[in-house]
This record gives sequence, structure tokens and C-alpha cells, in this order.
Amino acid sequence: MKNITNNNTDNYSFLKTDIHSHLIPGLDDGVKSIKEAIECISRLNALGFSKIITTPHINSEYFHNTPETIRLGLEKLNAAIKKLKIPIVVEAAAEYYLNYDFIDSIVKNELLTFGDNYVLFELSYYNATNIVDEAVFKMQTHGYKPVLAHPERYNYWNNNIDIFKKLKDKGVLFQMNTLSLNGVFSVEAKNMAENFIKNNMIEFIGSDAHNINYVIGLELVVSNKYFKKLRDSGLLLNQIL
Repeated sequence: MKNITNNNTDNYSFLKTDIHSHLIPGLDDGVKSIKEAIECISRLNALGFSKIITTPHINSEYFHNTPETIRLGLEKLNAAIKKLKIPIVVEAAAEYYLNYDFIDSIVKNELLTFGDNYVLFELSYYNATNIVDEAVFKMQTHGYKPVLAHPERYNYWNNNIDIFKKLKDKGVLFQMNTLSLNGVFSVEAKNMAENFIKNNMIEFIGSDAHNINYVIGLELVVSNKYFKKLRDSGLLLNQIL
């Protein structure tokens, strides 16, 4: 493993916390084993993170997770971390897919949150939905703080930043994927991530790590000029989690 110095200018120690990942084995399209999870977590720790809030998918169509299955998986993962004496805190929330089942969970106050009652939710990658405003209103009226996962990756809105500005006006916080700045997902996502940073629209940044390749990719981002601009903006909330 590459040696990474504990310096705020060349690693992620300034962030302290990674808030988006899929590191509980077997729950979704993320890591498949405790061994794989430990490899990712150890490397994230070496990159400067002292805390991870991992976020398994909850999607009624594909990943039928519940708060109970996630908590059980986290317990097993933390037992392995403790045994290996890795100096990192791992907690769990969820990444919710926006549909009517999600809205039902909001009303029932069943959501897994992180920090100050933040809720991470994602949209379809393929089609725009007309229930975003309804979901945001429901979250806020039930005391939740909505955080939109990787807004730069919704290509159907990439030419219309006004849509995102309207979400910001409604109080939605944005979580950008770190690797979007390297163009890993698409050129369009990279351009949109840069545009969000230019417009001071990002409050959280996350690895969205599904496997070790995501974590290795993080090493390349610290020298990116837009990452540095975001780092120096004073807007990121990862540090207070």
C-alpha cells in the first residue's frame, strides 16, 4: 500500500468523515465479503479518514434492505474492525431510492439518518421524476434534512442548472461523488461537478465506494484543482459529523 502522509493538503484528513459508501458485505452492489470491506476501510483510513458513514442501498425494486438488516450487518463489520484494531469509526445510514415506498417510509419515520438528521437519497439515472418536490416537503415536515446523492450524475438535467438551484432554494443539500472530478462516471458528470463547485452548491463529498478500485481512485483526486477549491471553500459539512 502506498504511504500517505497525514497532511491536510495531500489527503482526506481535513474531511474526517466519508458519508457515502457501500461497505457492508452482501447487502447491495457493494463489497461482497468482510475481507473486501476491511481492505476498503483500511485504505480509507490510510487516506486520512477517521470515520465512515456507510450507506447501503434501500430500493424496493432491487435491494430490500431494512434498518434491521443494515444494523445487523454493521454489527458484524464492526466486530471485524475491532478485532483488527483499525483506528476508525464506522456507522451506517442508507442511500434511499426516490419512489413512493420511500415517501411511505418518511411518513412512518422509519428512515436511517446521519449527523443532524440528514437523509441521503438518490434519483433514477435514466428518467426524471415528478415526485422530488413532494419527497423533499415530506422529509422536511417530518424533521429530516434531505441530501441529494451525486446530483452531477443525473445526465437528463445536466444542461439545466436552474433545476438544481430550485432544489437548493428548497433546502436540499448536495453530496458530490469525489471520483466525478476524475471523469470516472462520465465527462458530463465531471463537467457538472465542476459547475456545482464553481457555484458553491456542494455541502458533502463522498467516495461512493463499492469496491477497492473506488478507494484507490481517491488518491488521484487530491491534486485536482476543483477538489482543492471545494476543500478551501469552507462549505463542506463532512468535518462536523
